[in-house]
Amino acid sequence: MSDAATLAPAADPTAGLPPRIRGVGTSQIGLVADRGRDDPDVVKLWIGEGDLATPPFVVEAAHRAMRAGHTRYATSLGLPRLREALSAYHARHWDVDVPPDRFAVTAGGMNAIMQAAQALLEPGDEIIIPSPAWPNLAEAVRVTGGVPVTVAYRVLPDGRFALPLADIEAALTPRTRVLVVNSPSNPTGWMMPLPEMRALRDLARARGLWILSDEVYAHFTYGRDIAPSFLQICTEDDRLIVSNTFSKNWAMTGWRAGWLVYPRGLGPTFAKLGQYNTTSIPTFIQHAAVVALDEGDGFIRTMVERCAESREILVTGLSRLPGVTVASPDGAFYLMAHVAGGERSLDLAFRLLREAKVGVAPGTAFGPEGEGFVRLCFAISPALAHEAVSRLSAVLGR
Repeated sequence: MSDAATLAPAADPTAGLPPRIRGVGTSQIGLVADRGRDDPDVVKLWIGEGDLATPPFVVEAAHRAMRAGHTRYATSLGLPRLREALSAYHARHWDVDVPPDRFAVTAGGMNAIMQAAQALLEPGDEIIIPSPAWPNLAEAVRVTGGVPVTVAYRVLPDGRFALPLADIEAALTPRTRVLVVNSPSNPTGWMMPLPEMRALRDLARARGLWILSDEVYAHFTYGRDIAPSFLQICTEDDRLIVSNTFSKNWAMTGWRAGWLVYPRGLGPTFAKLGQYNTTSIPTFIQHAAVVALDEGDGFIRTMVERCAESREILVTGLSRLPGVTVASPDGAFYLMAHVAGGERSLDLAFRLLREAKVGVAPGTAFGPEGEGFVRLCFAISPALAHEAVSRLSAVLGR
């Protein structure tokens, strides 16, 4: 073999892959987390995950199900008992009558989003996503051949976020197929008021568009009991898909259990999508999910109360720092803090990890509209929130 051949660069192993796969982005949250995830001294606020363990009554339910032999395949739409529990859960919290045959159990909220994108999008179809946004939304769209079109939230002088309906309408084109709403929002904490939800529903009806409503953080609201759901204002025939997960409410991020709600008549479609995506999620996890739904309202209240206290600690502490603008979010469990000075968000996140031993997510992880911001997860103990404020103040307060 010649020296030239020996020194030739290796061929790009992705060269033969479809452009939509080659173009899938790398998570900036992961870039930061990879530098500090194994450091026990880091206060880790980068991932959308609380610091509480899954409650024992859910864990024990999974153990009982395994011991009882519930370790075999289940129907791809989910166990009938779980779908009945989901129907009862929605009736209890939103006073809506959604029959069990309109639910599909998924491998977490991410798989719910992916199945929705697979069901709704042809290659080249556009989907409107308010931004900054959870990055997985846009990447799921790209994987399925769709085109994400971002509409920037407006940032108010006090640091709060707004999303005028006119901005969404201005982004529509003949290729628009789906409107995404994530309320309460990750990462902004914005929550869509019910009158604006009705207006968006009417726009979707008039234009023949679908609404994909990501309602994962509905319980995490401050000053009200629960966020409104599109299920409260839409009929069973509206072009609406609602996605949700067990991850946040019941501290079950690693269990990979979620669900979606679809219009009447689409059960066979999502049965097939579930079959060819995952076959089903583990049967014993589904039994545990029933118990989470039926017995877990108290745990949710504890989580939300804890988040409310830590939110107040972080907002109060960070607001005192020079050049930092942060507002109390209406919902979810994230702060988007704007830090003046022109430092790139990714560089700032690396610096805070290095100098303050606090792990935050760079704002640009959620789209270019997040430049200048960092996101902090406050689903943590109040004591840890105080420690994070102390460490960040030592660096940002200079």
